[in-house]
Amino acid sequence: MTKFVQVFLNGLTLGSLYALIALGYTLVYGILRFINFAHSDIVTFGAWFAFVFATAIGWAGTDSPAFAMPFILAMSMAVCAAMGFTIERLAYRPLRRAPRLNVLITAIGVSLLLQNTGQLKWVFGTQPQAMPKLLSEEALFTIANVKVPVVDVWIVVLAFVLLFVLQYLVFQTRMGQAMRAVSFDERTASLMGINVDRVISFTFMIGSALAAAGGMLYGLRYGNLLQTADSVWVLLGLKAFVAAVVGGIGNVRGAVAGAFLIAFVEMFGAAYRSPHMRDVYVFGILIAVLILRPGGLLGKATVEKV
Repeated sequence: MTKFVQVFLNGLTLGSLYALIALGYTLVYGILRFINFAHSDIVTFGAWFAFVFATAIGWAGTDSPAFAMPFILAMSMAVCAAMGFTIERLAYRPLRRAPRLNVLITAIGVSLLLQNTGQLKWVFGTQPQAMPKLLSEEALFTIANVKVPVVDVWIVVLAFVLLFVLQYLVFQTRMGQAMRAVSFDERTASLMGINVDRVISFTFMIGSALAAAGGMLYGLRYGNLLQTADSVWVLLGLKAFVAAVVGGIGNVRGAVAGAFLIAFVEMFGAAYRSPHMRDVYVFGILIAVLILRPGGLLGKATVEKV
């Protein structure tokens, strides 16, 4: 029972991280119908910005004030939101009417640019760093003899808060209505007076801010920050992308459902079968879903009439 609870809690924590990152993929795809391959690099920069801010301010230990973690998180999310706006404005907007292949190549190019820029000595460098301990390492409470650390509680609670805020934004606000209108038909939305460019920029900013939150929380949970081109970050972004596809890319609720599904499968598969096969389980789910339900678990089937 203890092992089951431990694995379940680990899956809940990991699923929360995947969900935050997956939402960025699904938001952008829902609006523009293309995959932003630079999204995983925004995740990386979010974690590294948090490290830089915390170190510069002097909040590198558990003796930091109680507001240190949310303050650093807000700063990292704000900077990454600005990055998302800049990337959309300079790299993607000029290609809005270009062939999809051009946009795909540009997205890969932006990703490589960010990875290599982050490795510059005057940016983040190539040496791994320890993430500042902005939260206590002590257990907050115990469930079935399993100690639940403060950082895990923060990750799950903060992830669900951000998810509910996003849910409210998309479905209960005028900007959310504009986002859904542009997603449904960009040309018609423009004719109705919606500023399409502003909606798309806002979507990139929200997705990038969520990616920053996911990156920082990932760093707090696992401790070490590897260089920006390390495969760990690439794999994290790929798994979040898998979550978005499995749930139904373009569907906010689907991205969250897919994130928790692959996280639980990954954790339980590693614990009860083979830890060396955890990545196989994740991508195996992707293949199965694409074969059996190409639109994703919560996605809508599309029919093209010729």
